[in-house]
Amino acid sequence: MRDHFALLADYNQWMNTSLHAAAGQLGADALVEPRGAFFGSILGTLNHLVVADTIWLQRFAANDPGHWQPLRAVAALPPPRRLDEAACADLDAWWVRRQLLDQAISAWIRTLQPGDPERILEYRNMAGQAHRRRLSHLLLHFFNHQAHHRGQATTLFHQLGVDVGPTDLLLRLPAA
Repeated sequence: MRDHFALLADYNQWMNTSLHAAAGQLGADALVEPRGAFFGSILGTLNHLVVADTIWLQRFAANDPGHWQPLRAVAALPPPRRLDEAACADLDAWWVRRQLLDQAISAWIRTLQPGDPERILEYRNMAGQAHRRRLSHLLLHFFNHQAHHRGQATTLFHQLGVDVGPTDLLLRLPAA
């Protein structure tokens, strides 16, 4: 199962690099202009991904069984207070944070032991409600959430005539 999550971490990092390249083709004003997206603008959507990833990685770190050292830098970040928080003021700040998160995700996934995906994690959502979920299920949500909002971002880029390039997970699958 760890191989599946490592593949999704690789895909995540690859796609975020593509989003950064696409965003770099636009000016700062175009990135913050309201576009009718759920999180307003392109930068708003990219910020939501950073916020949500930070929240989940901090939850994972709080359930640390002792070998999840790669999440320490993320755990030390200020916890987001809102899902629409502007964690990064501009594309440069977003890219620095995005790289930190993507590197932590990939490194952490590599530390998972065979039984870890079946561990039950306890956390509180942003409303303070307590939850217990299997790590494997939370990781599926984590990576699916990223793909969902990256899809929204690629649509916004497409509407502006910016080609993000190929986005299929198939392109990251190793040959048999």
